[in-house]
Amino acid sequence: MKKKFLFVLLTTILVFTAVWFFAFRSSDSEEQTLPKIKVTRGTINDKALAVGTIEPENEISVKSKISGVVKRIFVEPGSYVKAGEPLLEVKPDPTPLELADAKRQVELEEVQFKALTQEKVRQESLKEKGLTSEKEYEEFLRQFNDRDLRVKIAKEKLALIESGKVFIGNTEIESIVKAPISGFLLSKAVEVGDPVIPLTSFQEGTVLMKMAAMENLLFKGTVDEIDVGKLHEGMDVEIKVGALPNDTIRGYLKKISLKADKKENATVFPIEITIPKSSNAVLRAGYSANANIIIQKKTNVVMIPERVVTFRNDSAFVMLATTATGSEKYIKAGLSDAINVEVKEGLTDGQEVYEKPVKKID
Repeated sequence: MKKKFLFVLLTTILVFTAVWFFAFRSSDSEEQTLPKIKVTRGTINDKALAVGTIEPENEISVKSKISGVVKRIFVEPGSYVKAGEPLLEVKPDPTPLELADAKRQVELEEVQFKALTQEKVRQESLKEKGLTSEKEYEEFLRQFNDRDLRVKIAKEKLALIESGKVFIGNTEIESIVKAPISGFLLSKAVEVGDPVIPLTSFQEGTVLMKMAAMENLLFKGTVDEIDVGKLHEGMDVEIKVGALPNDTIRGYLKKISLKADKKENATVFPIEITIPKSSNAVLRAGYSANANIIIQKKTNVVMIPERVVTFRNDSAFVMLATTATGSEKYIKAGLSDAINVEVKEGLTDGQEVYEKPVKKID
């Protein structure tokens, strides 16, 4: 029995020893098979991300100067029109009370003007006989001319209400709304039959359409408050448009707002980026895009992936691939773009470092 016990004990010890040995060798083998990364040279950009949309620099709201309803629409969104070409026609649609009031106003002004016309004959006769002063006669002429003008205004108002078209001097006012600029029709806000409120000194009026000359475009977006202190006007920008994944649009920072906005519990600053006319990409108003504002750029620098660097006590270290297990090496890190980091000291082009071992989850 004693010999049997010793045999079992010896066998158990040998098994555990073998298991430990192979586990150690396996662990050592894993260390030896860690991937190696070669130190290279390249370009590193420190960027600030802005999120926004592509917008025309000047967008114009088209409005009518007369009231009524939309009778006809001549162009649709996406069309290019030249300044002065017709966009839509507004049909006057006065209420019965407005029409009756305009007609009665013309009749009232004509009656009063007719009375002044008869009085003018009498005033001229008195002036010839020297029975009235020059001052009195001039005051009468002022009243006469004023009433004549009132008659014309009343008739013009009636003509606008009835037909939507009238001449005031050499200026034609009509119900056809024309393009104020040459450009593209971006959108229309009305359909045939919709009511139209005119643009006056007292009201903004109905927005009928929106137009823009698409030659001058801007990126309008926001940048986080963490980055805004690093920015200044004139910085180079790379814009990636979601609808054009293969194109990178170049621009430069035009404007940084002095006032922050609150957006989804974050503090952001509005910015504007100018897109040069030389851009070959076909851009449309409203495209969503991301802009990378180049804060700092270094070319032909020694760099490694930031994932292989261990940061400890304000110092940076890598595992230099000089031995099977690697040797820790201090490096002086420089500019980082969150993917690669510049190596100012400690490594040279062509050296190799180990990747960090993947931690196993028990």
